[in-house]
Amino acid sequence: MRRFTSNFLRYHLTRGHLLSPMTGSSRTGHTRAAQRILPAGPGLKEFLVAGKNFPAPNKSAIAEDVPYLSALDISGQNRKVFFEVYGCQMNVSDTEVVWSILKGHDYQKVEDFREADVVLLITCAIREGAETKIWNRLQQLSLYKSKRKSVLQIGILGCMAERLKTQVLEKERLVDVVAGPDSYKDLPRLLAVTRDGQQSAVNVLLSLDETYADVTPIRLNSSSVTAFVSIMRGCDNMCSYCIVPFTRGRERSRPMASIEEEVKLLESQGVREITLLGQNVNSYRDLSMTSSDKSPTTLAPGFKTVYKPKLGGARFEELLERIAEAVPEVRIRFTSPHPKDFPEEVLRIIQKHPNICNNLHLPAQSGSSAVLERMRRGYTREAYLELIDRVRSLLPGVALSSDFILGFCGETEEDFAETLSLIEAVQYNVAYIFPYSMREKTTAHRRFQDDIPDEVKRERMARTVEVFRKSATEANRRMIGQEQVILIEGDSKRSQEDFYGRNDGNIKVIIPKGSLDSRPIAVGDYIAVKIHSANSQVLKGTPLRRTSLNRSN
Repeated sequence: MRRFTSNFLRYHLTRGHLLSPMTGSSRTGHTRAAQRILPAGPGLKEFLVAGKNFPAPNKSAIAEDVPYLSALDISGQNRKVFFEVYGCQMNVSDTEVVWSILKGHDYQKVEDFREADVVLLITCAIREGAETKIWNRLQQLSLYKSKRKSVLQIGILGCMAERLKTQVLEKERLVDVVAGPDSYKDLPRLLAVTRDGQQSAVNVLLSLDETYADVTPIRLNSSSVTAFVSIMRGCDNMCSYCIVPFTRGRERSRPMASIEEEVKLLESQGVREITLLGQNVNSYRDLSMTSSDKSPTTLAPGFKTVYKPKLGGARFEELLERIAEAVPEVRIRFTSPHPKDFPEEVLRIIQKHPNICNNLHLPAQSGSSAVLERMRRGYTREAYLELIDRVRSLLPGVALSSDFILGFCGETEEDFAETLSLIEAVQYNVAYIFPYSMREKTTAHRRFQDDIPDEVKRERMARTVEVFRKSATEANRRMIGQEQVILIEGDSKRSQEDFYGRNDGNIKVIIPKGSLDSRPIAVGDYIAVKIHSANSQVLKGTPLRRTSLNRSN
């Protein structure tokens, strides 16, 4: 049985945030082996502040960057790593950061876990169903590992790693490495000290400043014409149902210059559409940049926030315009904005730039003001509908998507009926609908009871999906006869004779393969199409011509 033989805190000299590495061994011999790798243990130097109590270390020197291991020790030495990604787009983006870090330490990526020396699961803790799926996968991998002749390291990364570190390492003993969202730079060391398969290591402490701005992500699918770019990490909103602030930490924004540099690099690699990612993108603030505007974002009537807004720095609308101008022939999307502090300036920027897509994700979560109050969303039903009206007045034809949580604590049948009526009133083009799942550490876990039976949640979810599909079909059918520009992304899943792409509103469009201007239509082309049919999920169209994102074409 594994036990921890070392449990200490140290300040990482070149990172500026607190780490908590823990290693364990099951036998004295392995402890001595670990001591040979880590000969001296932490000294006084590890508890002092670099640049204050002694000269700052040379960041280019790996031995200084990872005090106890040499460059050879932390090298992957061409060991093979396999990634399994669960959850949201942010986890995809995180995996690309992790792959960049590990590739820089001589790891190779494989597409089959049976070929791997290291299997890393990038996990999600937002809902119980996601965690259950990961637990089942860990059991499968553990069984496979027990039958394998060579050593296999298993690690979990991301939100679930932070939330269930003790259970994963001590109780279940299914993994070798646990790394939270802010400790990916420490992965080479964590993998190095657990390479013999006899000990475990964890680093899950959250940072106030880590944004990975100095890491150039490496795309998992280098042939894709779409990509994600993370612009911020963490969240300060503290919605009562949400565990993100506890698993990803406080909100901090990535410097604008590094975002622009990554976007331009992606364009040079053939990417034609980029989605800017953040838990709450419209509260983005690059505090490294000076700004004459020192005021906080002004909230519209009916909206409020539980945290003190940041002052100064460059705001999201400035970033959005800078990126749009930097890559005018690349589509720009962003997700997710929060309805409570949605600045009108962002809508004006979308109006101005044809390469910023005319679609918004505005997560409502509920149509009941009473439920929204318990969720601590910071707005009422009426304020949300006023925002929708304002959006549509400035952006005619905008496509809207949303999130809904059904069966939240205390939700009555009347509350639920208000959610259905909101969906009917707004007529979203896309919706993500989930039954409520109580999460530990959240405000709801401390204050409320998860008092809606599972069968009621399932029944409400089925009714919601039915109402949504009906209203989405009506919304999408209004596009029939319109000419729209789509980006060709690949073959249709249902027919090798068709391509699929997405229109400006992020709705999938199917067109037949063929040629235009004596050249075959290809992945990465912008194609003007005429829509001739629609349902709640997909449009179908006829290709007309190649085009660009310049509206004058």
